[in-house]
Amino acid sequence: MSSAFDRLALPELIDVTQHIGAQGIDLCVFRRDGTRQDHTATHLDYEQFTPDMAKRIVDDFNAAQLRLSLGAFENMIGGQPAERIKNQNHLLKLIRIAHLLGGDGNDVKVGTFVGYNHELGVQEGGFQKNLEEYKRVFAPIIRYAEDLGVTVLYENCPMEGWRPASFTSTYNNLPGVLAARKLMYALIPSKAHGEIYDPSHDVWQHTDPVDVIAQSDISRIHRVHVKATRNLQTKARIDWGGMYPMQLVNADLAGQAGVAIPASDWDRHHYEAMLPGFGGSDSMDWRAFVDLLTERGFDGPYEIENEAKNSKDTGNAVATIQGYQAAVRFLSPMLWDLDEITGYAHRGGRPLKQPDGRDVPVMTMDRL
Repeated sequence: MSSAFDRLALPELIDVTQHIGAQGIDLCVFRRDGTRQDHTATHLDYEQFTPDMAKRIVDDFNAAQLRLSLGAFENMIGGQPAERIKNQNHLLKLIRIAHLLGGDGNDVKVGTFVGYNHELGVQEGGFQKNLEEYKRVFAPIIRYAEDLGVTVLYENCPMEGWRPASFTSTYNNLPGVLAARKLMYALIPSKAHGEIYDPSHDVWQHTDPVDVIAQSDISRIHRVHVKATRNLQTKARIDWGGMYPMQLVNADLAGQAGVAIPASDWDRHHYEAMLPGFGGSDSMDWRAFVDLLTERGFDGPYEIENEAKNSKDTGNAVATIQGYQAAVRFLSPMLWDLDEITGYAHRGGRPLKQPDGRDVPVMTMDRL
């Protein structure tokens, strides 16, 4: 996942990916005028994307023996109404781009968040109202994607730090729990949507990802994020408990009482983001997790999302690359066959098919 390389142009990103030893890139294509501060990578020209550009990208990725996907992760059903519409229209642009790149035929998916509408959420029946708002917004989007032969994927991060720590709740993205995803698929039965499953988000919620996979519809899981969590057993964890986030109170009062308060909007659930195999052990059984995914027939990509405190968050380019490389080596004995000469090695995938070059117009929500 290219979010950690927001300062690299696409040719440089391809070179770094080959150096890391990964077999593809999930290209982040965030809005340049978006409101997010934590992720800003934009590795495709989404405003001027043409069929000729799609052909050149397919050629470049085939020359590098890489696969690709794309996505942008924003609040689609909540937040400021004007930003919400911009986010929805941006998702429609990415669906068109994925189609021009070959769509499902090239396994080019589009990743997104759903978000959460807190104006509805604080009302009685607020969760159900968010489900209904999700269906209202996404039913036409998924229908459009299906018509173009593209699959939309939701990531399961609750986005615990997406709003200031002065808000009580840290549930800011609807598909943040398995029950919500099951309900979403019941509301929109189309196979043109599924998920990017990130086990780290369940770990800090004290839920075993192995149990989640066991109860998931495996046909809905198209990507698995490689990202780890180390749950911290701190005094703050005892003070606030494991069920609720740390709350922000007056700092002087907290100091007088000897109670910890969040150091940042994301510092609320007593965990540390890691990459598996880099800088210590984490709080999940990766072998059991991968084994169950294989047993249940998952054959999609494992995507390394680097948000690790000791890697991407250091701001050091070398440490960032080292984290990715460590994750590749950590997973390789679980995923790749053993070769006498190269050890555990990827056998190579099929090349991307060249798209047909036919254009489709840019779509907007008011025209769906």
